[in-house]
Amino acid sequence: MSPSSNQVTRRSFVRNAVSGVAGVYIVAPHVLGGPGKTAPSDKINIAGIGVGGRGAACINGVASENIIALADVDDQRAADTYKKFPQAKRYHDFRSMLDDLDNQIDAVVVGTPDHTHAVAVMNAIGRGKHVYCEKPLAHSVYEVRQMRDAARKHNVITQLGNQGHSANDIRRCCEWIWDGAIGKVTEIHAACDAYRELYCQIDRQPLLSEKHAIPKTLNWDLWLGPSAVRPYHSMYLPFTWRGWMPFGTGCIGDWICHIVDPSMWALDLGAPSTIHAEVDSNYDPVKHSDLYPAATKITFEFPAKGDRGPVKLIWRDGNNKIPRTSALGDHKIPGTGAIIYGDQGTIIHGSHGAGGCHILPDTKAK
Repeated sequence: MSPSSNQVTRRSFVRNAVSGVAGVYIVAPHVLGGPGKTAPSDKINIAGIGVGGRGAACINGVASENIIALADVDDQRAADTYKKFPQAKRYHDFRSMLDDLDNQIDAVVVGTPDHTHAVAVMNAIGRGKHVYCEKPLAHSVYEVRQMRDAARKHNVITQLGNQGHSANDIRRCCEWIWDGAIGKVTEIHAACDAYRELYCQIDRQPLLSEKHAIPKTLNWDLWLGPSAVRPYHSMYLPFTWRGWMPFGTGCIGDWICHIVDPSMWALDLGAPSTIHAEVDSNYDPVKHSDLYPAATKITFEFPAKGDRGPVKLIWRDGNNKIPRTSALGDHKIPGTGAIIYGDQGTIIHGSHGAGGCHILPDTKAK
């Protein structure tokens, strides 16, 4: 979103987003900004919700615009971002920020934990604000559908963050498939074995009996947001919330968008016709209702579409590994990545934009 000659300026951004406004005059950039400078009127006024961790990276990605306000429930986590944008007004409650600065804000960047994505995004969209939201888009499919419908209703510009989608490797992977380098794709095996201890918190569940004082820099009630009230525990923050169902979306929520993105794009998979999920035998859905299993295997069946036939996609995480087939020979199987099987060859790639994408040596592109 950095300014460039071919990007949407704040002038056209706001003009196109708001209808029925006439008689607006904006001074040319060379008058206010000087030669080679971007005028204030050509910058977007952005507010950040959740500005520590990934949220900090999201805000830094639009630092060339006007960062006018920052909202975060954890002053310590947000400290570096506050320091980088000292002119921005600070809030704990994003609702107060949107109330106070409603007419000044053009767009909102959301980088909170997963369970508060929807409430922040829906609040912003309902006010007609354009939104960038860190992945995963929301905490449930229902929330995603509500957000999609709201964006259409209010005619706002939205974007889901997915690092790697603009990489060269993902385009190379798609072009190979489109050009028929591996023939007709029939099956995809994707997996993530990263951070296994993070996503399965079963062994740490007994620690919840401990009592921990809420840090003075944290508003725990606001951090919980729409989740059910529960006592604060230090193991939830700043990162391990990802392994707890009330807050995070587990390994699949964090990683499938990075790993399956090339296949979704290249094959235009759309929605699956069936989904079959399996978990490891030690997982008790009642006893571990707040937790994710140590391993999953999820099989998605996609119907034929356009020129391609049906496609099966198998996702594995945690202790589950992609199995070796004869087509792979002695080639290394990715722990975090995917194998795309065609009837004339095989592609292997890693995460975040198909890193290291390559066709196996025994196949040749047409």
